[in-house]
Amino acid sequence: MKAILQRVTHAKVTIDGQVSGEIGTGFLVLLGVAPEDTQEEALYLARKIAGLRVFTDENDKMNLALADVGGRLLVVSQFTLYADCRKGKRPNFIKAAKGEQANELYEYFVSCCRGLGIETQTGAFGADMKVELLNDGPVTIPLDTDELMRKK
Repeated sequence: MKAILQRVTHAKVTIDGQVSGEIGTGFLVLLGVAPEDTQEEALYLARKIAGLRVFTDENDKMNLALADVGGRLLVVSQFTLYADCRKGKRPNFIKAAKGEQANELYEYFVSCCRGLGIETQTGAFGADMKVELLNDGPVTIPLDTDELMRKK
């Protein structure tokens, strides 16, 4: 499972001109799912994101987590995180999980975040979404459970 975290002052996702999800301070999470990903990884990733101390404290040091700043999440499915660009000029997405499996783990990840007490907004899985954000810092952090959980 891969996630790109962007610390934001605000972010929103729009589908067909209608706002699907919108947050103030927090993280925009672009989430990609691979076929071998599990619920264990989704929960691990949710806990990792909830605990990351990348919001600035009174000394302007990255030392605070989401809960410390009243932060929220906007989670957007992003199969293109598994793009393979090694050959040619057109990426393939063979390493991304297919629709139903990816959606199940995406929804499970969202439920894990909510279960941790984080207010979580979403886009719509598989929809053509327009994402707007103001990256704060900028702070952008890639997370990959293959690396974080040291899979072989």
